[in-house]
Parts: sequence; structure tokens; C-alpha cells
Amino acid sequence: MKNGTDSFVFLGHWPSAGSFGFNTDILATNLINLSVVLGVLIFFGKGVCAGCLDNRKQRILNTIRNSEELRGKAIEQLEKARTRLKKVEMEADEFRVNGYSEIEREKMNLINSTYKTLEQLENYKNETISFEQQKAINQVRQRVFQQALQGALGTLNSCLNNELHLRTINANIGMFGAMNEITD
Repeated sequence: MKNGTDSFVFLGHWPSAGSFGFNTDILATNLINLSVVLGVLIFFGKGVCAGCLDNRKQRILNTIRNSEELRGKAIEQLEKARTRLKKVEMEADEFRVNGYSEIEREKMNLINSTYKTLEQLENYKNETISFEQQKAINQVRQRVFQQALQGALGTLNSCLNNELHLRTINANIGMFGAMNEITD
């Protein structure tokens, strides 16, 4: 006997005693057994399956209800977020516009102050140039005057002798005395 089916086949060869006997047709016996098992399962398992299905239906309905509530809350939060986003975007646009105008205003202030600074620097430069020119002219005059004075003193010293020197002093004293008499 190799397996359980061989035993049924072996029993099928027994002589049948009256109306009782073994059905050796495996397909027919399996269908009968399956129909009996299915009938028992349907009769007794109907309540169990219906209870399981009802529980499953309630869980699905609760899940759907919870999902709908969560969806509603999510939609509310989304609308609030959109409202806040619009408000923030409007504020950002306002800041951007104000920022641009502020930047332009600061730019113009900077340009104006730069022009004023450049004008002041130009004035200082011109004053410095004028001062340096006047200083150079005065230095040249002083050198010319010193050279002329040295030349005149050299000429006077070479031309004047003691007698001429005394006559010049006496003439100056006489003129000074005459001026004194006129003013008294």
C-alpha cells in the first residue's frame, strides 16, 4: 500500500453484501463530501460569518466617518493656511514695495550726499590751490624784495662813503625836525 487511495481501491474489490457497499468512484464521493461540508458550514457558519461581516462593516463605516472628520478638519486647516498665505503674501508685497521705495530713497540720499561731498571737496581743492598760489606769490615777492634790498644795500654800501652817509643822516634829521615843528 503506497498511499491511502490504494486502500480504498483494494476495499472496492471486496464483494458487496447486499445493498451496502463502497463507492470506488473518487470524484463522485468527493463531490458528495464537499456538498455536505459546505452545507454544514453554511448552516452553522452563517451566523459567525454574518457577525464577522457586520463587525467588519462597522469598522469600515467608523473608519470612513473618522476619515470624513479628518478630511473636514484638514480642509479647514488648509483654508486657514491659504488665508494666512494670502495675508503673508500681501505683507511681503507691501514690504517689497516699501523696501524698493526705501532703497530708491536711500539711493537718492546717497547720491545727493555724494554730490555735496564732491562739491565740498572741489571747494576745498580750489581754496587749497588758491592758498598755495598766494603763498608761492608771497614767497616769490619776498625773495625778489630780499634780492632787491640786498642789491640796493650793495649799491649803497659801494656808493656811500662816510661823508655822504653823514649828510644823508643830517638831512633826514633835519626833515624829521621840520615835521616835528609843523605838528607842534
